[in-house]
Amino acid sequence: MVNVAKRVLVFDSGVGGLSVLDAIAASDALLHLDYLADNSWLPYGLKSDAQLRERVPALLSRVSEDWAPDLIVVACNTASTIALEAVRAALAIPIVGVVPPIKPAAALTRTGVIGLLATPATVQRPYTNELIAQFAAGKRVIRLGSAELVEAAERKLAGAPESEITHAAAQTCAQLFGAPGGAEIDVVALACTHFPLLARELAAAAPRPCVWLDSGEAIARRVRQLLNAPSGEPRLGQAGFTDADAMRPAFPAFQARGIADFMSVGPAPYFSTAPADF
Repeated sequence: MVNVAKRVLVFDSGVGGLSVLDAIAASDALLHLDYLADNSWLPYGLKSDAQLRERVPALLSRVSEDWAPDLIVVACNTASTIALEAVRAALAIPIVGVVPPIKPAAALTRTGVIGLLATPATVQRPYTNELIAQFAAGKRVIRLGSAELVEAAERKLAGAPESEITHAAAQTCAQLFGAPGGAEIDVVALACTHFPLLARELAAAAPRPCVWLDSGEAIARRVRQLLNAPSGEPRLGQAGFTDADAMRPAFPAFQARGIADFMSVGPAPYFSTAPADF
């Protein structure tokens, strides 16, 4: 009997979802993986809640008509916080969101001080406050919102000079570990899917070793569980972008992961898909 790989669509506003795609691809599950980036609207953190609740379900519904995923991963913290329920209401397939790894960070810390690195929007959201109250009560959580680090991840995959990326990581670490109480941080929760793409640079810039946590492995386990996927090599499919021209410098990063077919997704409300030249 030949196993048919279930199709998973990983969605983000930019390239950050590649950190989640990497985790799923490394999970030894026989899955077909596609990627979709709404990069014409990047960053989502600057859009209103109402705008995202309207756009994200419409975009994913339309692309799903063409790509027929069995499951969608909303690999974006902002979209997961704001639009996840609207996406689930619009689609009759499993939808997996991203949760900041505050719970495992609280379990791992020995000093009782956790760093929370996210976008400016995420660090301020009531949902983040609720997670901290529920899972990190009694811990000190030092928050830092960084839009610059999101931009650095996008630039890294587009081939920017290494010095630019290391400088952004150094600035971020200086702010996080230099904050009051920051000298005691021993675990950092990465609450933006862009940030694991900079894990090496962040670890090198930190003033001392610490644990850097993200949600990738947890998401991969959940995807495999929901689809009951057998063991096997993942199959990399296509990647689509709402601004394919702007994403062209990052195409080699997708190719390095095994994605060879690129699609252009047109504007709302039709979100029509067509091959993108490379």
